[in-house]
Amino acid sequence: MREILGRRRRLWFRRNGRRPAQLEAALTCATAWNWPVLPGAGLKSAGGLGTRGRGCSCPDPDCVVPGAHPFDPGLLTATTDARMVRWWWNNRPTAPIILATGGTAPCAVSLPAVAGARALVELDRMGMRLGPVVATPTRWSLLVAPYSLEQLGELLYSKDWVPSSLRFHGEGGYLVLPPSEAAGGQVRWERAPLEGSAAPWLPDVEAVVDALVEASTGAPDGGSRLAY
Repeated sequence: MREILGRRRRLWFRRNGRRPAQLEAALTCATAWNWPVLPGAGLKSAGGLGTRGRGCSCPDPDCVVPGAHPFDPGLLTATTDARMVRWWWNNRPTAPIILATGGTAPCAVSLPAVAGARALVELDRMGMRLGPVVATPTRWSLLVAPYSLEQLGELLYSKDWVPSSLRFHGEGGYLVLPPSEAAGGQVRWERAPLEGSAAPWLPDVEAVVDALVEASTGAPDGGSRLAY
């Protein structure tokens, strides 16, 4: 089995002529930013090496997030150890990068993609300082500073109303990071961390939720900019 994996890695590198982008990105997350990561389930092979179908490689035929979730290894194995990261992505060069959110790692607030694009325009207009923003074809995620479940509960309890389209990726959660690929398409940075910087700056979740609520309720038609 080890010889087979070695041949596959050598073939992949010969075809691509460079280290895989996922490995470079995963090492940056783990070693430069101290973000714990692990490889995601990935997509099923549609034939030869490097060709993938749209189905998830996990056993669930009805998987709702094909490719973009932990499976084997599980979420608890997320690490910042460079040796482990290299081993994972040397064996699976195109595996999605999964960030284990919470604890000392970034958390995130996500919303539907169309609403996310509208919200960012409004937040820019309001002068809201944002950290990195991850975009998938279906949802956009605003990275925020780590928060506890107790903090989140108190925050939501203090609000009269919060858009139901918001999702919170906190302790025990996960988020797929660029340049991963899932069944819906490519995962990318809508607002990328600065090249060569230390760990990216992250806003507090309270500030982001406050701004999103204001952006939503301030829509000219009285509706929500953050609806599906």
